[in-house]
Amino acid sequence: MSFLNPEAPLRRHYTEVDGLSICSRVATPGPDALAIVLVHGLGVSGRYLVPLAKALAAQYRVFVPDMPGYGSSDRPDHVLEVPELAQFLDHWLDTVGLEQAVFLGNSFGCQVIAELALRYPHRIDRAILLGPTSDRTIRSVSQHLWRFFCDAPNERLSLSIVLAQEYLRAGMGRFIRNFQMVLDDHIETKLPHMQMPTLVVRGSRDPLVSQLWVEEVTNLLPYGQLAVLPKAGHVPNYSDPAGLARLIDPFLKASPLTLSCQKSSAPGEQRSESANSKS
Repeated sequence: MSFLNPEAPLRRHYTEVDGLSICSRVATPGPDALAIVLVHGLGVSGRYLVPLAKALAAQYRVFVPDMPGYGSSDRPDHVLEVPELAQFLDHWLDTVGLEQAVFLGNSFGCQVIAELALRYPHRIDRAILLGPTSDRTIRSVSQHLWRFFCDAPNERLSLSIVLAQEYLRAGMGRFIRNFQMVLDDHIETKLPHMQMPTLVVRGSRDPLVSQLWVEEVTNLLPYGQLAVLPKAGHVPNYSDPAGLARLIDPFLKASPLTLSCQKSSAPGEQRSESANSKS
């Protein structure tokens, strides 16, 4: 099946969560399809996840919420911390009628999913950590900013425009606090408690997330697997959604029981075709 479907329907859906109006982009091909929640990263809304959502929408129920304070969702009276974001997702699931779902996060979204797994493990059927931050070897503002700019050649040109618009909309104060959370929240302390099948995905050219780091992440997970997407940077959900959808599809189609028996013994061996060197 083709995963390149730019015309896949996504509708906006508004619910009230903890007194806030929350906007989600939703695709529902059928009531029995597997539900996937896409969790956005630092300082942005779910807008940059739309290409991946459309690539998955023909086969899966896809939900892309704008977290409180971002995109078309209401702003709370303070910037929500990582535990509060996890609590929000728990409450939001009830408003959209989901008891459990697959969770896919990009970048800082992976840190929120790890917190959700720690506090509300029954909510996650399985998890996909795409470019999980923050790499323990680059936990400084200067290192992150430099590597962020180094990633630009790996992404579609329009991503820079989308991100600039999103950062301006969020506001500098919210962006700075969110950035500090990325550095202060150490995902590696939570990974051993993620008792669900988890696929770690790295773009082979991602300068923000090293191969050594994703191998460490995978080793810390009780049921972790690692896959590398060739020629991709930090944001393949926007720049190569079809390739990413093909890469994760076998993981989505496998039963949780099967995945629980497939703990990778040699992280880095599971790769997309033509990925034959580490970056």
